[in-house]
Amino acid sequence: MKLADKAVLITGSGSGIGRSSALLFAKEGAKVIVNDIDPGNGQQTVDDIRRAGGEAVYVQADVTDPESVESMVRQALNEYGQIDVLFNNAGISGVGAIHELEPEQWDQVMKVNIRGVFLPCKYVLPHMMERRKGSVINMSSCIAEIGLARRASYAATKGAVLALTKSMQVDYAAYNIRVNALLPGTILTPFVEEYLQKSYDDPESALQSIKKRQLGGELGRPEDVAQAALFLASEDSKFMMGSPLYIDGGVVFGKNA
Repeated sequence: MKLADKAVLITGSGSGIGRSSALLFAKEGAKVIVNDIDPGNGQQTVDDIRRAGGEAVYVQADVTDPESVESMVRQALNEYGQIDVLFNNAGISGVGAIHELEPEQWDQVMKVNIRGVFLPCKYVLPHMMERRKGSVINMSSCIAEIGLARRASYAATKGAVLALTKSMQVDYAAYNIRVNALLPGTILTPFVEEYLQKSYDDPESALQSIKKRQLGGELGRPEDVAQAALFLASEDSKFMMGSPLYIDGGVVFGKNA
């Protein structure tokens, strides 16, 4: 039970990677605060955790709204008295080269993917500082390290999250708070499946093309990233500070012959 007696707040945990992480963390003994802007999805995650014998509560909050986030953190502390791990998982994608994007599209991706990390950190970190311990996990992406066509806004945000992670670690190391980042490759989540269906005339052909970027020829699964998140949340990673952890199937450092 790697997370026994720990309370974990996971944003965007109603589906995909966040949901898989919530289920795994609960299995490992964590009390999970499930956050998702969609109450149906969030409550479903909680129900599944409870059916499996775990402990969880759902708190609805918009991670881009200060009052909403502050209220979420307050509710979490009222429920469990502590937040040991903050997993900033919530995010959205952005498609388009710079000249194709409207300013409003750019701003929305920036708002969710960067402000949506900043605000939970702002309201959780004082609690961790007071207790002088904690683990913060920020969701970046392997796209922070590589170029990918028509992903300008998304790449910019994920590069910013990685830089933010490193800077945060300098600020909070003295409080025994670890801050690390996950850098997944393309993960077969419901979001990716929906994106393929809506964006391509031939979704299956597009899927096969994306698979070729992976050395193993397959996309990752949400469970793959959840296992990496568990590692960063637990004491197994106690000597990792300000580090990027790649779960990308070899996209960044590999190249097929």
